[in-house]
Amino acid sequence: MDRLPILSLFSRRSADDFPDKDSPEFHYTEAVLERHKQQGLALAVHVRWVTMFVIGLLLFFIVPMPDVLYYECILALLSLNGWLMRQIGRVGLSRAELGLIFLDLVLMTAGMVGPNPLSTHGWPLAMQYQFDNFIYFYIILAYGTLAYSWRTVLTLGIWTSGIWVIALGLSMWLSQPAPDLTDAIYGALPNMPDLAYRLDPNAYHVSERIQEVIVFLIVALIMALSVRRFNGLLRSNAALERERTNLSRYFSPNVVEELSQNDDPLKQIRSHDIAVLFVDIVGFTKFAANRDPREVIATLREFHGLMEQAVFNHNGTLDKYLGDGLMATFGTPAPGEKDAINALNCVHQMMDALDVWNEKRLENLLPALRVGFGIHYGPAVLADIGAHRLEFAVVGNTVNVASRLENLTRDLNARLVISDDVRREVLKEGGHACLTGLHEHKAQSLRGVEGTVDVWVFERPKQLI
Repeated sequence: MDRLPILSLFSRRSADDFPDKDSPEFHYTEAVLERHKQQGLALAVHVRWVTMFVIGLLLFFIVPMPDVLYYECILALLSLNGWLMRQIGRVGLSRAELGLIFLDLVLMTAGMVGPNPLSTHGWPLAMQYQFDNFIYFYIILAYGTLAYSWRTVLTLGIWTSGIWVIALGLSMWLSQPAPDLTDAIYGALPNMPDLAYRLDPNAYHVSERIQEVIVFLIVALIMALSVRRFNGLLRSNAALERERTNLSRYFSPNVVEELSQNDDPLKQIRSHDIAVLFVDIVGFTKFAANRDPREVIATLREFHGLMEQAVFNHNGTLDKYLGDGLMATFGTPAPGEKDAINALNCVHQMMDALDVWNEKRLENLLPALRVGFGIHYGPAVLADIGAHRLEFAVVGNTVNVASRLENLTRDLNARLVISDDVRREVLKEGGHACLTGLHEHKAQSLRGVEGTVDVWVFERPKQLI
């Protein structure tokens, strides 16, 4: 059997709008929706309080005493009910939340069409329907949109219409009309029965009541569809936010911004010169052998945190962690004007941060850690080799040489070893200052590299030799 047209508007969905409930995407987006709903509920409560205050002031000018005091009490209860909704509200609808929504509608209906116990007027109950109070229900409907829940909006539309119709039926059944008033009106307007009916205080004008309900339902349906569509936008935005968060684990903030605004896929294979940095803790295996695993992990986290921050501060890309080391690239995914300078300045920040960190370790009677750095500059192939997730790869001899330069720090008892290619590129980029402290070592052999290379080294502090 085909679905009803209205229901199909809400049931139609795509896999992109609603990820699998067991997937991380689903939990992440639902958490985002929950956060937005809590913010929306908080906003709705404040808007409700302001609205109730404004309406409360207005009533003092349009409703005589002591009648107005009854309506002020209704407004106070509605304000309190809104605060309760905020405390228990969540994505979708809970039974308690449904109960409070129902209470909202009952309070408003009772206040608008029920007899006022403080009133001194003796007019028929039908007169309550001639004050056009139904328009206040639209305020409650608008509150529902602030919570980003189309179910809330749709529920408000259906329940309001149902309660209003039920109240109309009860009023027509239980009220005691004043026929003398009707006779007087028709007697005064014998040739104008339509006008007499319009002015009859006993008339409920059922056709107008039905019109109110139908228009309200249409508006509620449209608003529910709009909120549901907005929920889809929120989910899409949450997915983008999650992707940007994942990107920020690997790329510097400016590169993430560039990638998020670039429609070209990373799967496009490119080749250009980049700077590659390898970082490694010297003798970490021996350090970790006799220590508690939790201490080892804590040490690595502190170390990686220092290194990662330096990479991102200098527009670098964190390619991968290598146990007690890491690989970073500069000039990826797109080349920059100062990639070699950024790589060298990044190492200087790393070394300064490590000096401070090692001083604190020594103060706490912990051994200082030796760290080796190696940088090479040259051509590399860049592409995303992942099929379904981001796996940005940098391939080429430049990567191998940078790794070998880091290993050379042990033989040269150096803290940093850079290739002559790095030095030439730094000079070309105008970074003479960052070469201070480097000394040349000619004709060095690198394992797996043919011939010899000239390198420049930065010696270790004496306490780490």
